[in-house]
Amino acid sequence: MQRCYLVILSIFLVNALFAQTKTDVIIIGGGASGTMAAIQVSRLGVNVVVVEETVWLGGMLTSAGVSAIDGNHRLPSGLWGEFRQKLYDYYGGPEAVETGWVSNTLFEPSVGNSILQEMVKREKNIQVLFETTWSKANKTTQGWTVTAKDKKGKQVSVEGKVLIDATELGDVMASLKVPYYLGMDSKSLTNEPFALAEANDIVQDLTYVITLKDFGKGTDKTIKKPKNYSKEEFAGCCDVSDPATLLKDNNDCFKMLTYGRLPNNKFMINWPKKGNDIYLNIVEKTPSERARLLEEAKQMTLRFVYYIQAELGFRHLGIDFSEYPTKDGFPMIPYHRESRRLQAKSLFSLQHVMTPFETPEAYYRTGVVVGDYTIDHHHYKYGNAPEIDFVKIRVPSYNVPMGSLIPKDYEGLIVAEKSIGVSNIVNGATRLQPVVLGIGQASGVLAALAAQKDIRPSQVSIREVQSTLLAQGAYIMPYIDVPVNDRHFAILQKIGATGVLRGMGIPYKWANQTWFYPEREISEYELMLGLRTYYPQLNNDWTAGGDALTVKGLQAMFKSLGKELSTEELKLILKEAGNTSQVNETTLLNRRWTAIILERHLGLFERPIDFKGNIL
Repeated sequence: MQRCYLVILSIFLVNALFAQTKTDVIIIGGGASGTMAAIQVSRLGVNVVVVEETVWLGGMLTSAGVSAIDGNHRLPSGLWGEFRQKLYDYYGGPEAVETGWVSNTLFEPSVGNSILQEMVKREKNIQVLFETTWSKANKTTQGWTVTAKDKKGKQVSVEGKVLIDATELGDVMASLKVPYYLGMDSKSLTNEPFALAEANDIVQDLTYVITLKDFGKGTDKTIKKPKNYSKEEFAGCCDVSDPATLLKDNNDCFKMLTYGRLPNNKFMINWPKKGNDIYLNIVEKTPSERARLLEEAKQMTLRFVYYIQAELGFRHLGIDFSEYPTKDGFPMIPYHRESRRLQAKSLFSLQHVMTPFETPEAYYRTGVVVGDYTIDHHHYKYGNAPEIDFVKIRVPSYNVPMGSLIPKDYEGLIVAEKSIGVSNIVNGATRLQPVVLGIGQASGVLAALAAQKDIRPSQVSIREVQSTLLAQGAYIMPYIDVPVNDRHFAILQKIGATGVLRGMGIPYKWANQTWFYPEREISEYELMLGLRTYYPQLNNDWTAGGDALTVKGLQAMFKSLGKELSTEELKLILKEAGNTSQVNETTLLNRRWTAIILERHLGLFERPIDFKGNIL
């Protein structure tokens, strides 16, 4: 009897100190990427467990307080568009969140967290382990085992088929000895015209954001003067000149503050010019070392807050201690602009953004995430960082290749957040919130398909990932004139991803563009050039001129491919697509109708491609 009692007691103690969970996909990090990945995995009918250190979801846009969205205002792709619509619904429409001049979408971090929490709760296949810190990820014959501890010290073990590293600094891949890059790259690595002759480990400045609230004129919320305060440290912070718009020598302290004005009279303090950016390269530090060094970042922000209150006279703006579940009023984590960067199947570099159709790699064919923000680096606080004139690096909008999410020579792992395989320069664009959200959604699709098929992520078809994303309302090509509610959205996106019909990229202020121009005519020669990649026999065909493409011209081109296309069949295709005009041999075909016909008859998008975009 006593022996039986001891056995029962030992089982009870083991269960009390150790919990084991089995799932399909494990995500370490419930930040921007991790949360979107989990939602997407669940919506594809796959089980997922998220291991998150804090009590919030959303990472950089909530837990780090960076609740002013940079970019993709006209590219509301997938889950980013869904999240934004929920913000509109909460606050009362688009105008209600256009409160600060830095962004079209600003919100209170606590509201963003609540929306994400609700989105996750609606998904039946997600389990989030809050206040749980991972310690080890072990690769097994069946997939992965992740070991962690919850806030009570109870050890947790999670087993799954696929693992996503959605940590803020790529800590999981580093622990697994997966190769990565850190800091500024050399030209010999990336072949970028603006890269340095020699690499270094300098990363962008980070910021410990804080949220202030307007408590009303006449109130005094001035904090205690911080240690080592000097007003000279912030002299010149009111400079709001913008090199992108050639606005110079504009000093306006109130405008500086309204940069990040949030709804309900709150202010995001995340100011780069003589503000609260700080250079702290903590990427390779231990957790305890990071925590100690991040106190310096908090002190920097407190000194800036005091300067705003005491020197600039905004004493009625005080720290909003109710915004975050912390005692000091700060967010739970800092805003990291740069992380480790994966040595991936695809190294997405500046030339792939600037001239996507002119590089040896056709990465544009493999895109799974879109972005339109310009190259933006923060190196204000590093004294002698090598100069790269980021203002002169003008780029169009772009799409991120799927191969940037997959390690070059390591199987079973998907890397998300800011740790994907991009160059240091390109990270200045891919680090922004909508892109990171999109990286999460694409990671979720990739992980779910790998788990469903019981294959490695590297074996999942790029075209299947893209098709699944399109079905979820996500963009794979950054066309601002083909919105998701266009009835031919998926077809036009797919034809763009083949390269047969190409969009036009335009560098434009802080919201770069790519246009498809679906209603424009197309010349016979333009179509012939696009088709030659898929049909090499057309390389010797010089019968296509610069005349606008007609039904007769398209029929002749099809005939040279050994395919018949009758006028009656064309009439039927175009009628089904919404055309109400009369169709005959002389009818001009625009890019939209041409894309539809090509998709129906040639199925070019269905041809498999590799990570370089080569057609197999």
